[in-house]
Amino acid sequence: MRTNRSNGFAVILIALGALILLGKLSPLLGSVLGGLFGILFAVLMVALGYYGIRRGNAFFGWLVLIFGVLSLISKLAWLIVPAIGIGIIVYGVSLLRGNHGY
Repeated sequence: MRTNRSNGFAVILIALGALILLGKLSPLLGSVLGGLFGILFAVLMVALGYYGIRRGNAFFGWLVLIFGVLSLISKLAWLIVPAIGIGIIVYGVSLLRGNHGY
């Protein structure tokens, strides 16, 4: 069987992609790319759930959408929790100043 250079390069790219997805390339690179793929997968689940709801398959659409939202919240908790903390501080300062905000 004769292989040319492009087939060998394709096999190398496939192997490299599999190593990255498994997180075995290096701890830093694997964790960074693993986190990005996790967020991307959660966003895709939300999009597919929304698409399923719009196309008429409400049960599975809502199921995928809920799992996607929960996964996205868990992936972005490092960002959401400090934002909630900052919001609580700002609201407390506005209460002390007399601007109740409601």
